[in-house]
Amino acid sequence: MSAFAQWIKRYPVVRGMITYSFLWPTGCFIQQKLSGKKLNEIDWKKCWRFFFYGGFIVAPSLYCWIRVASIMWPNQNLKSAIAKALTEQISYTPMAMTAFYFSMSLLESKTVEESLNEVRVKLFPTYKVALCIWPFIQTFNFSVVPEKNRVPFVSMCSLLWTIFLAYMKQKEQKELEAGIFVK
Repeated sequence: MSAFAQWIKRYPVVRGMITYSFLWPTGCFIQQKLSGKKLNEIDWKKCWRFFFYGGFIVAPSLYCWIRVASIMWPNQNLKSAIAKALTEQISYTPMAMTAFYFSMSLLESKTVEESLNEVRVKLFPTYKVALCIWPFIQTFNFSVVPEKNRVPFVSMCSLLWTIFLAYMKQKEQKELEAGIFVK
């Protein structure tokens, strides 16, 4: 086994960090392309912010949540999976979305007040969409996927979610306040 493979096995959070460091900026890039930007119009600084946030904030926090959930509900069955997925939706998910909007706004050099306002405007519309998707993905994840593969599995599923988050992040607050996207 290579030294790198041994290192990843010794520090499993690194596998998630590598995966998210690739998938989050990829999701940002795809969202920009879907919005009609040509390659020379891509906001690469935005992609770098997604790289940083995905690899160094999302992956470690998700790794910790999955570890805690596995300790709280050690069985890998449907009942435990549903308990984990529902608990995630009322605990980890709102915190993660709040951190996303707030931190990404700060990384854009917005003020604390502007960042808090973005959270206020975008959190609930995003959360409503998440409630329609993530409980099902996480129930499958917690009931079928082996623990060592849960962060990479979720990261693959989250590519589409990251495209959605990038879309919501770029939406103007006034559009959301007017109910143009989600009522």
